[in-house]
Amino acid sequence: MAQKKTNEVDYSMQEKIMALYELQKIDSAIDEINKVKGELPLEVQDLEDELAGLNTRIENINAEIEELNSLTRQRKREVDQAKIMIGNYKEQQNNVRNNREYDAITKEIEYQELEIELAEKRLKEYSQQIKAKKAIIEETNELVAERSIDYKAKKAELESIEAETAQQVADLLAKAEKAKEPIDERLLAAYNRIRTNVRNGLAVVTVTRDACGGCFNRIPPQRQVDIRQGKKLIVCEYCGRILVSE
Repeated sequence: MAQKKTNEVDYSMQEKIMALYELQKIDSAIDEINKVKGELPLEVQDLEDELAGLNTRIENINAEIEELNSLTRQRKREVDQAKIMIGNYKEQQNNVRNNREYDAITKEIEYQELEIELAEKRLKEYSQQIKAKKAIIEETNELVAERSIDYKAKKAELESIEAETAQQVADLLAKAEKAKEPIDERLLAAYNRIRTNVRNGLAVVTVTRDACGGCFNRIPPQRQVDIRQGKKLIVCEYCGRILVSE
């Protein structure tokens, strides 16, 4: 079977396997650099998400307060209108011609007074709700201030580490791209999948003292011969890592 061409060059399976091993060493070096960051990237992201959530909460509560303010203005207009109508009805009472007209106007006045009473009850409720929501905003703003201090400190620490290691990581990434040249897409996809699924990101390991360098299970002699020959890709039957000879 003809070897697959990669970048217009025919690479043997052994060359591809050794390229994978070289890529593993480079990726492991990058992993070690990333370990210096510890949990900082996750902590920074968590704080960013929390701050975004808190600010969204404040925006939503402010919108609710504005809605209550709008209802408050509406109810106050209704109260003012009802008071004007009561004044008009009382003037009409002075000019009525009989008791029936007087009683009818009295009922209208009583109705408007009831409307005022209900509106004022609503106004009191709105005021209490606004007060409670403003208290929540105040508490949330205090929490935002606290979290912002933590976020700025952790982000500054993370950026400092990244600045110190940026050139080293850039050099390693360039080497990684070079190491990938002999590796076809299928092998690279398999390598990345294994790296994601195993401990410490070790997808390619050597056979050391007749055992897999990843899970330390014994490798049969004939399988070790096949690994040294490098004619085909061989993975550990126990952990699934790609095996290479020392």
